[in-house]
Amino acid sequence: MRTRLRDRLRYWFDGTMDRGTPALIGWLGLASVVLVALVSSLVVALTDEDTEKNGGWAGVAWMSLLRTLDPGTMGGDTGRPVFLALMLAVTIGGIFIVSALIGVLTTGLEDRIRELRKGKGRLIERGHTIVLGWSEQVFTVIAELVEANQSERRSCVVILADRDKVDMEDEIRRRIPRTGRTRVICRSGSPLRREDLELVSPDTAKSIMVLPPVGDDGDIDVIKMLLLLSSRKWRGRLPSVVAAVQSSENLAAARLAAGDTALVIDADDIAVRLIVQSHRQAGLSAVFNELLSFVGNEIYPWTEPALVGAEFGDTLDRFDLGIPVGLRRRTGEMLVNPPMDTVIGAGDQLLVVAEDDLLIRLADTRPEIVGAAIASAAGERPVPDRTLVIGWNSRAPKIVKLLDRLVEPGSVVDIASTRRPAEDLFTGRLENLTVGHKHCVPTRRSSLEAVGLDGYRHVVVLTDDGIDPERADDRTLVTLLHLRDIELRLGDPYSIVTEMNDDANREVAQVTKADDFIVSTKVISLLLTQLTENRQLYAVFADLFDPEGSEIYLKPAGDYLVPGVQANFATVIEAARRRGETAIGYRLARHSDEPPSYGVRLNPAKTAPLTLGEDDAIVVLAEE
Repeated sequence: MRTRLRDRLRYWFDGTMDRGTPALIGWLGLASVVLVALVSSLVVALTDEDTEKNGGWAGVAWMSLLRTLDPGTMGGDTGRPVFLALMLAVTIGGIFIVSALIGVLTTGLEDRIRELRKGKGRLIERGHTIVLGWSEQVFTVIAELVEANQSERRSCVVILADRDKVDMEDEIRRRIPRTGRTRVICRSGSPLRREDLELVSPDTAKSIMVLPPVGDDGDIDVIKMLLLLSSRKWRGRLPSVVAAVQSSENLAAARLAAGDTALVIDADDIAVRLIVQSHRQAGLSAVFNELLSFVGNEIYPWTEPALVGAEFGDTLDRFDLGIPVGLRRRTGEMLVNPPMDTVIGAGDQLLVVAEDDLLIRLADTRPEIVGAAIASAAGERPVPDRTLVIGWNSRAPKIVKLLDRLVEPGSVVDIASTRRPAEDLFTGRLENLTVGHKHCVPTRRSSLEAVGLDGYRHVVVLTDDGIDPERADDRTLVTLLHLRDIELRLGDPYSIVTEMNDDANREVAQVTKADDFIVSTKVISLLLTQLTENRQLYAVFADLFDPEGSEIYLKPAGDYLVPGVQANFATVIEAARRRGETAIGYRLARHSDEPPSYGVRLNPAKTAPLTLGEDDAIVVLAEE
């Protein structure tokens, strides 16, 4: 069946119309040219006198063009009826053409704005930080990156997530109204699709952060993103890539998928370690929050040629506004709280806790040490613990196993929950712990009282990961209120450490006066942000979270200073140095309920007067 010429022309015309606004404007322009040329030719052919009076064909064409663009121009025309009729025709034709042009332009602009609002435009940036994925953690990440880039002339954070661009931008503006010199750009697309990943210009990025999505399949998405990044053909320098998985079982697969291009951390393992370390030393999470945050004190690698050849212990009080906590050897090896007689070699860097690297400088003179204020008595000998774990979740078995490595032989941990844990937890090989179970409904006061809380030194409250995180926090708050009221009646026999899902609920929970709150999602967000800016610090933080080697402890102030005797922090540093420890701050018990620092003060002035009581604590790096 042969296609008619008319149908072929219509098909061709429809195809050009489908090309969008530029094609429509082209057709209207062509229609204007045809209309002006046709009317001008008719005027020349039919009205010689009017043609000559108006400057020939070119003059008539100019008049017709003006009437096409502005119908009001015809108001002063004079001439024969034929001439006026033709001018009227070109004016009416112009009205239709201009009206259509305005409509086309308006529609084109609306379509373009709609496309821009979809967040599908390709990014042209250099040195930007890419965040792949969207979760509650993204607000902590952006706030930290804004703080980290305050000294930069311009910086850019780009978020790629499978959400509406406008919704993301509105939510960010609501939660983080001021971003300073940092521009936050959102692109709508799936980080699991290679073509969408190209929207954020990964080749020119400084670093890429893969956020663990919310949900049971979050780790699967992280692994897929890492596979896309590792298999991509990169042009130029590879950006620093950091990611986190929620389940320890997926860590090996994620690292295999990442190859050599990314650093993958185990969020679940870090949360477990933080809970276990905090259960015996309240306030630890506040210390980690500050060290991991760009607000307050951080850890900076610092080169100081004047200290080459000196012993590490002699450098602890050599800085005005900073405290060394370790060494980075020229070979890349990280040493946290090394032996005090470790010699600093050429090319080594000190790891210094300071508010900003611009503030790190050597002191002109050494601060005065108040020798009479240094306590002579050694710390108390460790004794077996009795710990009560209230609630049960996927992290609980790991908590019990890690506790077994840290507590003294003969210690006891009882699980108070509505259902009995798996039997292998009680029959497994534990060296220092005896594990028991007591039936308990955590939100019911009578059930908590029946457990016998006065027989425990430490209480750990776990959130239920089988329900909505917000609802789980609500239940935890009720449990904490019951525990605190029972504790007041019993006379303060135990400490309370609990985990929360949302950091906003931490401030609400202050009324319960729990000793410490672990918000693992915030800690992971802070750690990822730190590693995005300086990947070398991973070895430092991995050492601090590891029970082997040096960790952060909050030890009784009476082990270092005579209670009630005025001294200074330089004296605390010296007292800790004599014990092979590095003091980096203190915690005042009277301020332990006051956010955001909860009584913790890191890197204080070394010469300012300082008097500590028996309930206060010193923050130190020590092996035990």
